[in-house]
Amino acid sequence: MWPKDVGIRALEVYFPAQYVEQTDLEAFDGVSAGKYTIGLGQSRMGFCNDREDINSLCLTVTQRLLERHGIEPREIGRLEVGTETIIDKSKSVKSVLMQLFEPYGCTDIEGADTTNACYGGTAALFNAVSWVESSSWDGRFALVVAADSAVYAEGSARPTGGAGAIAILVGPEAPLVFDRGLRASCMRHAYDFYKPDLRSLYPVVDGKLSIKCYLSALDSCYQVYCDKVQKKGGDKQPVTLASFDAFLFHSPYCKLVQKSFSRLAFVDFLNAPKDQALEERYKDAARFHAAKLEDTYFDRDIEKAFMQLSKADFERKTRPSLLIANQVGNMYTPSVYSGLVSLLISKPIGELAGNKIGVFSYGSGLCSSMYSLTVTRDTQDGSGLSKIIAALSYVKPQLEGRHCVSPADYTRVLTLREENCHVVPFTPESSIDDLFPGTYYLVQIDEKYRRTYKRV
Repeated sequence: MWPKDVGIRALEVYFPAQYVEQTDLEAFDGVSAGKYTIGLGQSRMGFCNDREDINSLCLTVTQRLLERHGIEPREIGRLEVGTETIIDKSKSVKSVLMQLFEPYGCTDIEGADTTNACYGGTAALFNAVSWVESSSWDGRFALVVAADSAVYAEGSARPTGGAGAIAILVGPEAPLVFDRGLRASCMRHAYDFYKPDLRSLYPVVDGKLSIKCYLSALDSCYQVYCDKVQKKGGDKQPVTLASFDAFLFHSPYCKLVQKSFSRLAFVDFLNAPKDQALEERYKDAARFHAAKLEDTYFDRDIEKAFMQLSKADFERKTRPSLLIANQVGNMYTPSVYSGLVSLLISKPIGELAGNKIGVFSYGSGLCSSMYSLTVTRDTQDGSGLSKIIAALSYVKPQLEGRHCVSPADYTRVLTLREENCHVVPFTPESSIDDLFPGTYYLVQIDEKYRRTYKRV
């Protein structure tokens, strides 16, 4: 017997308490006004100073979820971390998180770390769902933690950074239910973004190839997902964007998300019978109906046409999910799930009830998947959905409660982190005065590379 309605029972998101304005960064970098804000679709970029690292991010978001939702350590049976911010080649971040459970005598907790660029959180989430649905499940919750600090070397990629963490509680009788058997993946070998130099904080990025890989993976996942829905449902109508009330994407930057949404509209157009493709609403795009997907990744005419055609749907179905991405930047593994949080706090609960939410997760190298969630129709006070949304009421105030750092100071922070990468012993210099209450921070790294943390 399958556990009923396996899905997301609780969510907690965390982002650092400082940011840099993208308009200030444009001026500092000497680029044209609007290059980062309009061209990339970004407003602010969060970042970690030397007081926070991958361990502290995960400790903070995990402890906050347990406390905010009244979850006892003994109620967690699986804990898995998705991250690409690696500070130890052997010891998992999950093992660091066990210090939140050991004092309560709770060490019987499965799971370790999962890594592949921005996809690790989704892989961990799939593992959590599979565990709850398996013969190994013992009735406890699974907890997925995804976190990263995304930084780039000086240059065009630097404004696409960000930092943050998310914790996702998985169990049965959830208000956000995973649609069973409707999962599509695309896995390939590519050098679009990778981190081969273990002495460096920064990735090697092939920007154009990265966009091509992202869009081709999106095409593949969407086609496979649509095929699986049809096979499962028999003779139902074909799946299109109209089948979804909301669509979430991994967000390297918000403008790419808008292009991705329009890309799915283009795929729908190519899949439509020719007589439908010649309808009035497609009059300016009819000439593209014979195009081959693989030849269109950088076709500006097609991109422009379908961004215009899909604009109203994008504003309704995807724009609400970009609040955190716009204000914090690319969190890497938590990115697409920060989109879920943004959606939940940006729409009235009555508009969310019964929604079908499409999700596309991408990690360079490359791993990608598309799946869907169904939102419960129960919106009464005290329902699971109302509890999730109420518990996220801190997000907008904390976004506004951060302090702004100048681009010059931001650059100094990154330079300091570069200079102290792998240096021991190490004591951080940044003040802890501006950290959010409840934040874990790095106290020191001793001569044996052992890290010590405290909590604000």
